[in-house]
Amino acid sequence: MPGQPETTPGPIASQASRRTILLLLGGLALLGPLSVDFYLPAFSSIAHSMQVGPAQVQYTLTAYLFSYAVLSLWHGALSDTFGRRKVVIVSLVLFGVASLGCALAPDIGALSVFRMLQGVAAGAGTVIGRAIIRDLYEGAPAARMLSMVSMIFAISPAFAPILGGWVVTAFEWRAIFYALALYTVTLLWFCMRYLPETLAPGERQSLAPAKLFRNYAKVFLSVGFQRGAGAIAVNFAGLFLTVAAAPLVLGEHLGLSANQFGWHFVPMVGGIFLGSLAADRLAGKFGLQRQIGIGFAVMLAGAGANLLYHAVLPPALPWSVAPIFFYASGMSLAAPGLTLTVLDLFPDVRGVVASMQSFSMVMLTAIVTAVAAPALQHSMFYLALGQLAFGLAGLVLWLPGLARRSLPPP
Repeated sequence: MPGQPETTPGPIASQASRRTILLLLGGLALLGPLSVDFYLPAFSSIAHSMQVGPAQVQYTLTAYLFSYAVLSLWHGALSDTFGRRKVVIVSLVLFGVASLGCALAPDIGALSVFRMLQGVAAGAGTVIGRAIIRDLYEGAPAARMLSMVSMIFAISPAFAPILGGWVVTAFEWRAIFYALALYTVTLLWFCMRYLPETLAPGERQSLAPAKLFRNYAKVFLSVGFQRGAGAIAVNFAGLFLTVAAAPLVLGEHLGLSANQFGWHFVPMVGGIFLGSLAADRLAGKFGLQRQIGIGFAVMLAGAGANLLYHAVLPPALPWSVAPIFFYASGMSLAAPGLTLTVLDLFPDVRGVVASMQSFSMVMLTAIVTAVAAPALQHSMFYLALGQLAFGLAGLVLWLPGLARRSLPPP
């Protein structure tokens, strides 16, 4: 509550505060994907309105992702110094202003600049949310909370593209960014009223450059961090490859319109939801490494089926989108265990660890958007091959023998 002294809650929050924190962190986690999924159906409308080509509109997404990735390196460190709550609130104010700027942008250059500003702020909720969860919970409760936040996170890819298509059809693309600004103002009000500070002043870190550099270097040079964060990043890149290519896949390969994006995103979200639910139910029943292994098995089975189908048959519904359900399920089942393992490498600087893990994931996602998706999106077979390659890369990084030597036990 505003004006109250900062306190650190106990390791297990009450059921009431747990629900409140879950909803707030879920709302913050939605901000990043909403910024992507909500405006994907507006690409052709933006291109027509601003008289530019599709590639220039796609670069507004790349600009957002690169700034999101770079600033994700700092959100956690800033929250380790100034507290979680303050950084979240400042980032929401900045995101709201940037959203209004996008709505009022006169040309593609201005839109790209304000998209970059959105990216500067959007990552704070996700990065700091992970640190807040680990501040409050341990073991199975922490895994369950991460899984539940992931389930809320899954709402965006399911409904945002569909709603975005309706908004573009009924109004115009600028209405999408006005809606994002309204969402941000609402979330800001709830955070100012209900979001607690979970990092006590005595536990905060110095922002002195030398110490900060040592903390970043310590995390970055850890083989355990490289393998764990790398596995998370490439797994997500395999899923986001299909997201970045969705406008072309749905329009050219499957012949769908802007208000039919649900064909692609509903299976993906269903998979994320089911995988997160399974992770929630399995938390505490299996070791983290076993749960991660099951997730990889499901994920790679989906990617393999996708490749086999498009090696033999032409793109068609529902077969071209069904395998995404299984890839997303496996990825979401493995993600909480991988995330907790990485966060527990350095308990004293969890904000820095969360920042660097988010940076690696989003930077790879930006590269996929700028390079891999444009190169592969003209062929469903090559898209499937790219997704399988990312999944296999994640498996190589995680392989149980390597994990036991480089990662701490659950």
